[in-house]
Amino acid sequence: MKNLLLTLCFDGSGYHGWQVQENAVTVQSTLQDAVERILGARENIIGCSRTDAGVHAEMFCCNMRTAKEMPPEKLQTALNAVLPRDIAVLSVKEVPYEFHARYDCKGKVYKYLIWNAQTRNPFYENRAYHYPWPLDVPMLNEQIKAFLGTHDFSAFCASGSSVEDRVREITRAEIQKNGDLVEIYIGGNGFLYNMVRIMVGTLLGIQAGNIPTGSIPWILEEKNRQNAGVTAPAHGLYLHEVRY
Repeated sequence: MKNLLLTLCFDGSGYHGWQVQENAVTVQSTLQDAVERILGARENIIGCSRTDAGVHAEMFCCNMRTAKEMPPEKLQTALNAVLPRDIAVLSVKEVPYEFHARYDCKGKVYKYLIWNAQTRNPFYENRAYHYPWPLDVPMLNEQIKAFLGTHDFSAFCASGSSVEDRVREITRAEIQKNGDLVEIYIGGNGFLYNMVRIMVGTLLGIQAGNIPTGSIPWILEEKNRQNAGVTAPAHGLYLHEVRY
């Protein structure tokens, strides 16, 4: 029995997130189908996190314990030959048997893409949020710094979450503008349900004047979801990096 670490990238447009769901096509179930086709066994695959429907990943890690004998590089080639074209296996390598893709993760970086032009771009359809109004990126870069550090992010967690400990450390929070494409990077040791999308929605609320400039520290302190912005659309969100 060996434990394999698979690193994937995928376009989440056609999937109901990572986690297997009844009567829904997900990335996990699609990968399990491919593994079963190649190895002849439906192995349990453990993901580094859940993702919502429509969310993408430039780097997504998962591990799989299997008794089947196939060199990792051959398994990677075989999986890429049978997986749909919106999922790719970037690497497969053997790791210690105790390794767990979720519990051993030290941190993640998410990226949120905004197409900031009056006219929509067909090449970013379902891959970036189209925001046609002007964005003051230098101002927003000042606002986003308030997320850095260790805080209780209750105000940035979707209602219905059962997680009790909502304290997280944010180590990266910055915005880059490349032409009409705005890239928001948020990295930390862990994230709550819809946390990054609510953070982005709050920044856009500040831009629109619906949320006062400089109010992010107060929103964090109050821990009230009603004070934060709307949840930004899923299709702009990417899992950018996973750290172990």
